[in-house]
Amino acid sequence: MTARQSRGPIVGLAAHVILVTALAATVGVSAAGWLAGAAYAVVLAVVLGAGLRRTGMRALGPANAVTLGRATLVGGVTALVVTSFTAPVPTPVLVTLVGVALALDGVDGQVARRTNSTTKLGARFDMEVDAFLILVLSVFVAGTFGWWTIAMGAARYVFVAASWAWPWLNAPLPPKFSRKVVAAVQGVALVVATASLLPEAVAFVLVAAALASLTWSFGRDVQWLAAEERRRRLADARARVAARRTVLLPSPRLRPQPAPANA
Repeated sequence: MTARQSRGPIVGLAAHVILVTALAATVGVSAAGWLAGAAYAVVLAVVLGAGLRRTGMRALGPANAVTLGRATLVGGVTALVVTSFTAPVPTPVLVTLVGVALALDGVDGQVARRTNSTTKLGARFDMEVDAFLILVLSVFVAGTFGWWTIAMGAARYVFVAASWAWPWLNAPLPPKFSRKVVAAVQGVALVVATASLLPEAVAFVLVAAALASLTWSFGRDVQWLAAEERRRRLADARARVAARRTVLLPSPRLRPQPAPANA
C-alpha cells in the first residue's frame, strides 16, 4: 500500500524534472527559476503523499492524475515566472503552459464524476493548484501593472491564515455559482494580461475589475460566515440558559404536595 501511495507523487516529481529540463534546453531557465520550480515540486510531492496516506487512498485515481498533470504544468510556469525577474521569457511558451493548465481545470472534475471517483482530497488538490497558479500569474503581471495585482493571488492564503486566528472561517460555505464565475474571471484576466492580447490600459482595467470581483466574493463569504458564527453563539447561549433553568427548577415529583383539606 505504501508503494502505491507514493507512486503518484514521485511520478509527478519526475514529470516536473523532465518539463523544466526541456524548458531549460529550449527557452532557458535561470538558477533561481530552477530552485523555485524544484522547491514547488518537492513540496507538492510531500504534501500530496501525506494527503494520500491520511485519507487511506492507495492510488491517485484518474481525476487526481489529471490534476497532477496540471500541477506539473504550474511548476513549469513557476520556473519561467521566477526566471522573468532577471531575463525575458518567451510569452507564447508561458501562455501555452498556462492555457493548457486552465483548460484541464474542467477535465479533472468531469473525469471524477464520470468515474465516480470524487473525493475531498481531489477537490482540495484541484483548488490548491488553481490558487497557486493565480498567485504565480499575479506576480508575473505585477511587473507591468504594479505589485497590487499580487492581492489576487494572495487572497486565498490570507483567508487561510486568518482562519488560524478565527476558526469559524473554516465553516463550510453554501455552494455559489457566482463564486465559480469569479474564480474563472481571475484566470481569464491574468492570462489576457500575460499574453498582452489587449492594450495595456484595457488590460489594466480588466485586471482591476477581476480583483474587485474577487474582493466582493471574499467579503460576501466572510460576512456570511460571521453571521453564521453569531447565530451559532446565540444558539449556544440559549441552550446554556435552558440547561441552567432545567437544573435549578425542582422536578415535579419532588415538589411538596399540599396538605389535605380535612387534615
